[in-house]
Amino acid sequence: MNELEYKNNVALLNQWAEAYYLKDDPLASDEEYDRLYHDVLDFERKHPDKVLANSPTKRVGGMVQEGFSKAKHLKRMWSMEDIFSDDELDTWIERIKKTSQNFTLYCEPKFDGASLNIIYKEGKLHQAITRGDGVMGEDVTENIKTINSIPLEIDYKELIEIRGEIVIRKKDFETLNQERLEQNEPLFANPRNAAAGSLRQLDTKVTASRRLMFYPWGIGENHLDLPRLSERMDFVYHLGFMKPPKAIITQDLDDVRVLYHDLIQSRDTIPMMMDGMVIKIDEVALEEELGYTVKYPKWMVAFKFPAVEKVSKILDVIIQVGRTGVLTPVAVLEPVNIDGAIIERATLHNFDEIQRKDIKINDAIIIIRSGDVIPKVTKVLRERRDGTQQDIPRPTHCPICGSEVLDEGILIKCQNFSCEARVVNAIIHFASKKCMNIDGLGTKIVELLYEKKLLRSVEDIYNLSAVDLLALEGFKEKKVTNLMHSIENSKNVTLERFINSLGIEHIGEVAARKIAEHFGQSWIDARFEDIVALDGFGEEMARSLIDFLVVNKSKILHLNAQLHIKNPEITEKIASLFTNKTVVITGSLSKPRDVIKELLITHGAKVTNSVSKKTDFVIFGADAGSKYDKALALGVPLMSEEVMLREIG
Repeated sequence: MNELEYKNNVALLNQWAEAYYLKDDPLASDEEYDRLYHDVLDFERKHPDKVLANSPTKRVGGMVQEGFSKAKHLKRMWSMEDIFSDDELDTWIERIKKTSQNFTLYCEPKFDGASLNIIYKEGKLHQAITRGDGVMGEDVTENIKTINSIPLEIDYKELIEIRGEIVIRKKDFETLNQERLEQNEPLFANPRNAAAGSLRQLDTKVTASRRLMFYPWGIGENHLDLPRLSERMDFVYHLGFMKPPKAIITQDLDDVRVLYHDLIQSRDTIPMMMDGMVIKIDEVALEEELGYTVKYPKWMVAFKFPAVEKVSKILDVIIQVGRTGVLTPVAVLEPVNIDGAIIERATLHNFDEIQRKDIKINDAIIIIRSGDVIPKVTKVLRERRDGTQQDIPRPTHCPICGSEVLDEGILIKCQNFSCEARVVNAIIHFASKKCMNIDGLGTKIVELLYEKKLLRSVEDIYNLSAVDLLALEGFKEKKVTNLMHSIENSKNVTLERFINSLGIEHIGEVAARKIAEHFGQSWIDARFEDIVALDGFGEEMARSLIDFLVVNKSKILHLNAQLHIKNPEITEKIASLFTNKTVVITGSLSKPRDVIKELLITHGAKVTNSVSKKTDFVIFGADAGSKYDKALALGVPLMSEEVMLREIG
């Protein structure tokens, strides 16, 4: 194969891939594609300097990343306002009419997946970023290069952001879950979770194997001189992106309702999961005039589909232990078909919910599945009881490790941080930046070391050897040296960091600091009555700490022997407006959040994570979100970062 033949073959392979993935109309057999693909691959191995940027070989993956870096969208990615009825649709239309009486509606399916922003520069794929908080997301560029429905090059040289949804076909989702079942791996709850999880794989080969698809639904930064959104989307489709199976442009609200009900009827035949229909104003100038609320564009809504209900029977209840140790009851059901998926499990949420709804084994129940959320029990059909029903007992011990559980009513949790169900999460938390700060021991590395049986408990971190690590694929000498150095550095730690690193329920940074300052090294022998007497502590926090120590005391003492734990330096508090006030921080700040938090604590504040009526101030920066909204709703005083800094000088 010469260079010209190579270029022609790359073009032919891309043409075949487009027909197969985008048009569902194959132009060649799998055997023909594979044969030509391997011929192209052979040429590229012999001539690496001649490899084309749009070669299909670049979609296979093979890079193993250590983590995902943060990246900023050029323009903010917004959430959508949800509506659920014709009345709410009419209300939204009336709001639009206050600005303009003459407008067009652009409607298309709302696929349920993972939102993605793709940036092209000079016609080449430059960067791909997950939605994140709308301002910042994670850079997943290497992963999305493996997705065939995303062009590596486009015939447009200006800077442009193309937004859309990463989805997975229902049949591919079922195949993926069947493979995970055979490999004894946890199943994905729904296609949305499968798409999001596949997008965030550190091994790009895994992403490549998942058969993901990308449907564009919007544009961010751009230089297009097209007055209508529909024209801009047509331009995107002509660049080589997938079109939705059904869409309309209309000024008649009846057409909108017809498409909505048509999509509901088509849910079984359209290959991807939909959870609604998106309605947008087509005129770009009117979109800009309507503008945005704090959360949503005023010129678009998601008209969500109604939930699907079916009757089934509870055959059994099993207890799942999550990565944080929380015990969740799950109903085993008589299989029932909902929206094309066979449902055999439904969450019962917690044991208080079981008691409130009076749910029993052998009950006939109604289950609901809205969009692709995990099915849940909405009603017990008590009139169908026949005497075979059995109560569902509250667990007293963890079904995985047998340890006594912490039972707080709604929450039942395994407190054993060496429990097999939660140990991976316990190690990840222990090593995290705000805890022991072991750089290089992130989520994927912990999972790998657990899989290789090098980490089976938190204590094992300090038994890792460079020899064992060097034997693993991807662990080079520098990487291992840095990790071992970071582990050694973590041995010198303050007591409050150490307590926080243990992941005790209800004991976060602030509570850990108070425990460390009050009890010092004798904290492990603290009594319930002494703990509950601490400022800001209640019986729930004290009971959680005592129960944790009962289960884990010997492990903590063993860790103590390997570390050099220092008592905290008690900083003299500076009297200020924030002394003894409860403060919440939200939004993007001019300094790292930890710096602002420490500054407030130094000036007497109690910094917490959630807004309530007891909150005294919410300090906000740019792009403040739900906490800002909640403070407004509750009447909690809001203060900008600038004003706060001025207050404390």
